[in-house]
Amino acid sequence: MKNSTSKLENVSQKKVILAGTVGNAVEWFDWTIYATFAVFFAKQFFPSTDPTASLLATFAIFAVGFFMRPLGGIVLGIFSDRYGRKAALAATIMMMAGGSLMIGLSPTYEVIGIFAPIILVLARLLQGLSLGGEFASAATYLSEMAPKEKRGFYSSFMFFSAAIGILMASSLAWLLTTILTEQQMSDYGWRIPFLLGALGGLVGMWIRRSVPDSEMTHAKEKVKNPLIFLIKNHPKETLRIVGISILTTFAFYIFIVYVPSYAIKALGAEPKVAFAANTIALVVFMLCQPVFGWLSDKIGRKPQLIVFAVGYLLFFYPIIKWMDSSFSSILLVEIFGLLLYALYTSIGPTLMSEQFPTEVRAVGIGAPYNLMVALLGGTTPYILTWLQSIGKQDYFYFLVIIGAALTLLTFIKIPETVGKKLEDI
Repeated sequence: MKNSTSKLENVSQKKVILAGTVGNAVEWFDWTIYATFAVFFAKQFFPSTDPTASLLATFAIFAVGFFMRPLGGIVLGIFSDRYGRKAALAATIMMMAGGSLMIGLSPTYEVIGIFAPIILVLARLLQGLSLGGEFASAATYLSEMAPKEKRGFYSSFMFFSAAIGILMASSLAWLLTTILTEQQMSDYGWRIPFLLGALGGLVGMWIRRSVPDSEMTHAKEKVKNPLIFLIKNHPKETLRIVGISILTTFAFYIFIVYVPSYAIKALGAEPKVAFAANTIALVVFMLCQPVFGWLSDKIGRKPQLIVFAVGYLLFFYPIIKWMDSSFSSILLVEIFGLLLYALYTSIGPTLMSEQFPTEVRAVGIGAPYNLMVALLGGTTPYILTWLQSIGKQDYFYFLVIIGAALTLLTFIKIPETVGKKLEDI
């Protein structure tokens, strides 16, 4: 049986990277626009005299979508391990695009009453299921197709493409809030990104149909009960994924989702100023991915991981408290958070893939990772919005510092794997 490296003899490096990442950009665009545009469509689905109440209800559905992610990580992870990465990646992108289409075309509460938020819930459940399977399948695909000396570099394009999707969402928010009034955004402007996301899903599906599959999946004997096998044979590795996911989940949803909204609502920044700073910081974050991925193949994974965790442990609280409504302040805070975060994201997919054997690799990543994302990421916007409304957001900041300490401990204990063949780890 040919191994994954031999397959690369017939497939160019660019095509392998494109195969593993193009749909990921669409997935993250579709997922991110909900939180990005929630402030504009909240009242369309949850009419209320209190804007905060409407926004909290909308973020509650944001959290509901997250709680489908562990199920997606399990079901689609098992599907990926049994039937191949390509089949799983095709399924996830169509589910995500379908959810966006449902939201973009949904009538408002004023038109169909309670059925409007029901449609919103169903769409987010479908998207949560999709994203739960996407990360594990795409991460394993890139890791399995990469040469051992370039696994970090290949891995970096996972979040490079995610950043492209998030950047597209932020840029679109910047554009729409610049050319449309706030009333126009609330009336119809918020629908535009969801409809574009649905269209992007078709493009991503077309590209993914032409990609090769990883042969590692088909070379291994299938496990009868993957979850039981995982818990019984790989408890330490599963707990590592939990430890890794604490700080990394906080970092993502604070610096990509929360900071722009916080700057607008709490600090009085103009929306276009906050979104502009967020967009520029995301560009820096995106461009750092291949550089840090390449660096990890030279110096190892652990140095980057430890710098990331220590940076948040020591400097997160003072810098988030320093931020004000100015463009320069928001930009510097965003760059601080995302530059450190990039040290992890550039190698996160391969770091997780290196913890498990091929026959349970996708479900081994998907189950614990998505469980932590659901518990921490899904509740972060809701809890922060509520704490912010009562002036107690510092409580959450201290929780992030505790998370940084736990993740740092996990990184210290993880064995170094750079330069080793994936099947030999």
